[in-house]
Amino acid sequence: MQTVLAQLHIGKFFSAIFLLWFSIVLPANALFVSPPKDPIPLIHEIFPQATDIGEKSGEPAVWTIRQEDEVIGYAFETNDLAKIPAYSGEPVNMLVAIDPKGVYLGAKVLEHHEPIILAGIPESKLHDFTDQYPQLHVSDRLKVGGNQTEGVVHIDGLSGATVTVMVMNVAIVKSATLVARSLGIISASQDIIQPMGTIYDDVYQQADWTQLTGDGSIRKIYLNRKTVDEAFVGTEAEHVDEATPEQKQDMFAEVYFAQVNIPTIGRNILGDAEYNYLISTLKPGEHAVVLMGTGYSFKGSGYVRGAIFDRIQILQNENAISFRDLDHARLPDIYIDGAPQFKERSIFIIRDHHEFNPASDWQLELLVRRQTGPLESIFTSFKANYHTLDKYLDRPPVIMPAPELTLAQQVWQEKNTEVIVLIVLLVIVVMSLFFQDILVRHPTFMHNFRHVFLIVTVVFIGWSWGGQLSVVNVFTFLQAFMSDFSWDLFLLDPVIFILWGAAAVTMILWGRAVYCGWLCPFGALQELMNIFARYIKIPQFELPWAVHERLWAIKYLILLGLFGLSMESLALAEQFAEVEPFKTTFLLKFDRQWPFVLYACALLIINIFNRKFFCRYICPLGAALSTSNSIRLFSWLRRRPECGQPCKTCAKECEIQAIDPDGVINMRECHYCLDCQVTYFNEEKCPPLKKMARKKQKYKEQQIPAVVTE
Repeated sequence: MQTVLAQLHIGKFFSAIFLLWFSIVLPANALFVSPPKDPIPLIHEIFPQATDIGEKSGEPAVWTIRQEDEVIGYAFETNDLAKIPAYSGEPVNMLVAIDPKGVYLGAKVLEHHEPIILAGIPESKLHDFTDQYPQLHVSDRLKVGGNQTEGVVHIDGLSGATVTVMVMNVAIVKSATLVARSLGIISASQDIIQPMGTIYDDVYQQADWTQLTGDGSIRKIYLNRKTVDEAFVGTEAEHVDEATPEQKQDMFAEVYFAQVNIPTIGRNILGDAEYNYLISTLKPGEHAVVLMGTGYSFKGSGYVRGAIFDRIQILQNENAISFRDLDHARLPDIYIDGAPQFKERSIFIIRDHHEFNPASDWQLELLVRRQTGPLESIFTSFKANYHTLDKYLDRPPVIMPAPELTLAQQVWQEKNTEVIVLIVLLVIVVMSLFFQDILVRHPTFMHNFRHVFLIVTVVFIGWSWGGQLSVVNVFTFLQAFMSDFSWDLFLLDPVIFILWGAAAVTMILWGRAVYCGWLCPFGALQELMNIFARYIKIPQFELPWAVHERLWAIKYLILLGLFGLSMESLALAEQFAEVEPFKTTFLLKFDRQWPFVLYACALLIINIFNRKFFCRYICPLGAALSTSNSIRLFSWLRRRPECGQPCKTCAKECEIQAIDPDGVINMRECHYCLDCQVTYFNEEKCPPLKKMARKKQKYKEQQIPAVVTE
């Protein structure tokens, strides 16, 4: 009768606990469930001056935003360009806006399925993260957190959601780069890096015009009227100064150009005296090019003193070099044999601040302009390449850039210290298990060693590294396995990945016990709190065995319920998985809404009076891990025939009641604390061992001493 009444009271107690959980967690979660946002109102918010938002079109797909007839920016969705899975296995879709110069104007979250945000960090924090992008440029190297690095713009991360914001940053940067390149805002990145070359000052060979143009020392741009007319087709200047059919093949412009501070080129074209004078005027790092043309003027009739030559420029890599009057010198004559007559001859100096590299290829760009009104004009450009011959300079070998690291590789590189320390801890655990029979023979050392290890688990694995596994990870893995599986998603968090690997290996070898007893931060926190409670003599209560073994089923029922929800909706399962207080305790460090904090604290307070209450009866992760018990390879926890009948010492001392009354250790519930093994080898505590010791002593006492004869 007393047992029945006890079960009724305990049942009411558990009912109260679960009613508290459902009433607190579910309404708090429900506040964060919202449908995907419409991007158009957000575009209006970023561009309040916009008068027209075009249809999303093109490849890549973008919205073009205009104010009257002027393009003022572009907007696009990251899911159209860089669909990168985040922590939940689903991408975070964002609206990103840039101006025509490639400056970020805004980034807004349209849709996400992140469990940390859905049921932990307010969405306002996510918006605070994206608010850091305006005024940055698409060509900037952006990195979330980390130490200050030259050439890298560091943006603040989001505590408790590091993986999420790192994936968001990659999605924003990658999609913005693709859009900016497609629109011509930035050029494609260079595949190789060419170190600065040095011109051979003492290498000279006499040559004529045919030789230098033939080997590429002198290059040219040649345009006929037809080519120029075709370049303006579709513009307002299409029929301005258009050639007649008979004039289409006539020459429009012919411009020869070369790097003239190279001795073989410069001496042959300029003559020795003019070349020597030119070289004497050049400062270190400065270079000179010669332009000789007929037809369309490369200098332009509208050029005025102090202004820029607006019809020519030199392009090298991402650098555009324009010239002013102080960079220009008229060339009265040329001395090379066989040269044609030119209407214009000029030398232009490339100043040292441009960091021009003669070893890298460059282009001469000629701009052709047509007037469409008294003040309005339209221009197009034509380019020709120049490659300095190897015989003229010392060209160092190209440097192949280090391959760009993937996001996962970057994360592992940044967390190499945590990875190394965690691997060392795992090696210590495994070695402790292999030598457990030796370890447990020294009870004081054994207990101190375990307590220190649990402190390390809580402080470092839990609070410092956020390495708390969750049943959500199980569902994410199953979802990925049933769809397009990719290791990249799981490699984004090295600590979690290594812990899951360790959990998988130890489950096969020893079952669930190793992770739950040694590596679970919340389990370690509970055990340490209960140890301290016992030390200061706080009374403990243990449930009757009949109640205790039935309450084990609760965590399996919770696991089945969450698994069923995950098959329908992973996001919904993640919300219900708040039955685990792990996020509150370790990822967010109790910095969240009070209902979650109250729930976590309630479980920890109960644990003070009943060790690992949550682990024993509620934890769905423990239930998931215990399903491996049937395939474990080793059973190294020693037992004697007397265990259970008649001896019940270990069963009474097991502080999580994982030993059945018949003496069998239930490995689905055992946490591998090794206390029973300490007792097993302790002659002062283990009754069968004490009995054997008494028999041995009695046998020795009964032995007849041997007679010694001389």
